[in-house]
Amino acid sequence: MKDKYKLLKQYFGYSEFREGQETLIDSILSGHDTLGIMPTGAGKSICYQLPALMMEGITLVISPLISLMKDQVEALNQAGIHAAYLNSSLSYNQYLTALRYAKEGRYQIIYVAPERLDTAEFLAFAMQVNISMVSVDEAHCVSQWGQDFRPSYLKITNFIHALPHRPVVSAFTATATKTVKEDMVCILQLNNPTVITTGFDRKNLFFAVEKPKDKYQALLKHVHEFDGQSGIIYCISRKAVEEVCENLVKEGLPVTRYHAGLSDYERKHNQEDFIYDVKPIMVATNAFGMGIDKSNVRYVIHYNMPKNIESYYQEAGRAGRDGEPAKCILLYGGQDVVTNQFFIDNNMDNNELSDEELEVVKERDRERLKKMTFYCMTNECLRSYILMYFGEYGDNYCGNCSNCLTQFDTIDITEPALEILGCIRESHERYGMTLIVDTLRGSNNAKVKRCRMDENVHYGKLAHLTIPRLRQMINHLILNDYLILTTGEYAVVKLGVNAKELLDGDSDVTVTMKMAKEYEPVSKDSKKAAGKARVSKAVASLDDVDRDLFEKLRELRMELAKKAGVPPYLIFSDKTLTQMCVLHPSSKEEMLEVSGVGEVKYERYGEDFLRVLTR
Repeated sequence: MKDKYKLLKQYFGYSEFREGQETLIDSILSGHDTLGIMPTGAGKSICYQLPALMMEGITLVISPLISLMKDQVEALNQAGIHAAYLNSSLSYNQYLTALRYAKEGRYQIIYVAPERLDTAEFLAFAMQVNISMVSVDEAHCVSQWGQDFRPSYLKITNFIHALPHRPVVSAFTATATKTVKEDMVCILQLNNPTVITTGFDRKNLFFAVEKPKDKYQALLKHVHEFDGQSGIIYCISRKAVEEVCENLVKEGLPVTRYHAGLSDYERKHNQEDFIYDVKPIMVATNAFGMGIDKSNVRYVIHYNMPKNIESYYQEAGRAGRDGEPAKCILLYGGQDVVTNQFFIDNNMDNNELSDEELEVVKERDRERLKKMTFYCMTNECLRSYILMYFGEYGDNYCGNCSNCLTQFDTIDITEPALEILGCIRESHERYGMTLIVDTLRGSNNAKVKRCRMDENVHYGKLAHLTIPRLRQMINHLILNDYLILTTGEYAVVKLGVNAKELLDGDSDVTVTMKMAKEYEPVSKDSKKAAGKARVSKAVASLDDVDRDLFEKLRELRMELAKKAGVPPYLIFSDKTLTQMCVLHPSSKEEMLEVSGVGEVKYERYGEDFLRVLTR
């Protein structure tokens, strides 16, 4: 059998496997069905691409988007591996030609859209060739409980059953809750699979939530901080995309846009401008991103809050795929909750569901929105909140998020908590947060009087607190199960499971809450001095290298990319360029020691980079 370590270095430029990769590869090579759940940037594609090079026959990779297939196939061809894709971007003659070449054995790996699986031409092809593996990429798309459900993914098992012999089936995804994980195993009918979850943590990503009074000015400040770097700005609607993009263009920034309202041509053109760094800033709705394997995205800014943690983590995870430090910033505004609630209530994405099933989906989506909102409210570690959502538990301090780098005082809020709970109990748990806040602050507005909340015994008892601080306390009580915020068209605040013990006063229950003491980030040095910093800086970080040399290497990469007609990051990633700057290789042998430089890529580009490095 071919040597997997030799192939890893020859084609992919790596000397060792990352966490989980070797176990997944060995499972596939042993003929076992395999499920890999690995964070974005952890190297999922190698887990099926490398076995494909070692197995007899063809590996079919089922992929949901044209852009994803195109990107993967270009990367494989750059590495010297013959691969092809079959999707609607090909003309009928191109499609038939690709099938003919595949029958002749020219490709070891073929990417195919799930919609193609039941077409006559493809089925005829599949019956005549040896398919050694079917690998399902973005496998969460098979589950109705996943954030990107695609009915066409349900065709996969029928296709596999129709084959003359059952191939190895592998499946991969970056984000999956317990329910989605169970769905992938069940719906894809994986036989006693090897299941590896390497963890969802991306230590190179910095997470931050901000609540600016002026979102656009906050956005502009961050974009200028990343001057010359590539980034994605996600907006909740087409209208917001247009407004933000137009304003950034007026600032003279190299920006483009992407949403479903654009023509196919414009979407494709704008996406390529972004990928090729012609316009390195992309403003987009969530229609953009799946399958964009751009490794040098240094920041992802959410101009609006997404509707669930799964979507947020997948979109934020498009930053820093090369392993270098990157920032994920969410600009929160209360209107984001209202807009997302409207989208949920008017769900038009699941027309194939019955009314009863659709209502279940809506209820699930409301619960997810609630947890997404809590993420924006919590004063605890943001990274830990995300990881706990996916079933991982840490120590609630990462040292690399805005909450961990902000100083907090822990204060006793038992007295105001009693007033809040008492007000809600006194009003028979009938009202929403705004009316409760107005009542506690002693407002004289019409709704307070109409509902006779000015007669509530707790009326005006917390008039000394600001509206934001009072809302913050109520959100904290919701997070800790003293209160429940119902879902539906009109959200109502009700008493939670922990409320009775506090209200009854039968024990010495106290409620504490972390309040920001200061909003300037604490220096990392002081955190380390306090013995708290737990995230080590990446070796050969962009911050540690000769910037002039790095820019020269980037310029060379851009020149070579234009000649080859491929995105710059497919030549070498930023991480590979930083290692070149640190190691200063002066020969072929030394260049091959750089992570990401394989033999094929050295033959194509190595000498050009050596000339710059040895000047």
